[in-house]
Amino acid sequence: MADLETKYLGLTLRNPLVVSSCEITSKVTGIRLAVDAGAGAVVLKSLFEEQINAELGGDQGFAGSAFPDEADLYMREMGKAHGPRGYVNLIEDARRAVDVPIIASVNCISTRWWADYARQIEGAGAHALELNIALMPLSLDETAEEIENHLYRIVRDVRAQVNLPLVVKIGPYFTALPRVVRNLADAGVNGIVLFNRFYQLDIDPVSLAPVPGYQYSTSSELHLPLRWVAILSSQVDTDFSVSTGVHTGMDAVKSIVAGAKVVQIASALYRNKIKHLSTILEELDQWLDAQGYASVAAARGRLAKAGKHKPEDLERMQYVKALAGAR
Repeated sequence: MADLETKYLGLTLRNPLVVSSCEITSKVTGIRLAVDAGAGAVVLKSLFEEQINAELGGDQGFAGSAFPDEADLYMREMGKAHGPRGYVNLIEDARRAVDVPIIASVNCISTRWWADYARQIEGAGAHALELNIALMPLSLDETAEEIENHLYRIVRDVRAQVNLPLVVKIGPYFTALPRVVRNLADAGVNGIVLFNRFYQLDIDPVSLAPVPGYQYSTSSELHLPLRWVAILSSQVDTDFSVSTGVHTGMDAVKSIVAGAKVVQIASALYRNKIKHLSTILEELDQWLDAQGYASVAAARGRLAKAGKHKPEDLERMQYVKALAGAR
């Protein structure tokens, strides 16, 4: 059996499988089941900035929503039921219940409440903080540079308020993703999660109303984060986590040899139950043994270390090969 111990954000994990922010990690019962099934760490279900605002009695609405009144009411009700005080309690209870790192998660688009709330999260015992930053530009006048600078400003402001290891979960929709990732590392983050899976939109053609699209990922979605972690992990000095598309042990293997420190899993646990974590872990361990790796650390980043592929091989050449193969 290979040594699966993993270092992530300066923390020691028993293995590289992390349950990502989801309903499972919103309660201690789910967290305990995940850890019993083999999770190396858990990211608590995200607390939305609007929930903090609702509990603290602010007047900031649900920013960026197409239905501000309805969304604002929903967030205010959520804030009352599951707001900052309840979230701090969840961190404390989770720390007592399990012996793996507990990573708090906040979905934010500004830094309005961080001066006080970041310290509450830290004081409650969270091992790290994940910022789930989902910036959705809607204005025709907003530039790429303005969006990126807003992202860096959030990170710098939070970094100034909290001493916890800080990881940022971003989406893939940036003009120059390598530059964005490098600048985030320079701003003080300890890790980057690739990628945020944004709300999937569908439309009811009869009522002409927006409805939720398919909510779970599949292994076919792994290709995008896999490509970018392979390109960036050897160039940017930060810890990378692959999220979206990890459903099997081989999905985890591919992510790790591409350079990921950990993989984050949620959809696979809804589709196959929480105990599926043990299956993924077993498949990962079997592959390491079969390939002669004594540890998961020895396999990490082997794609780049092999020296057979340059970043451009993962860019233009793959596009050309795909077209040639199609013929």
